[in-house]
Amino acid sequence: MRGGGYFVYIMTNRRRGTPYIGVTNNLFRRTAEHRAGEGSLFARKYRLRKLVHYEHFANVQDAIAREKLLNHWCCN
Repeated sequence: MRGGGYFVYIMTNRRRGTPYIGVTNNLFRRTAEHRAGEGSLFARKYRLRKLVHYEHFANVQDAIAREKLLNHWCCN
């Protein structure tokens, strides 16, 4: 999970709970930050600690495009 590239990931607080979709270049570090309550205020407020999905991309533009697509699909 720490190899090169970028990850789009989905975290939640419980089954059928609040989703959070993000992009990172280090999935291990980012999920640890979420679990420690660090990072965005939104993730801290909803206690998003469960990684439920991730996808790997070679370049950041593709990862950001996928994140936007997922956010549009789930959150609009």
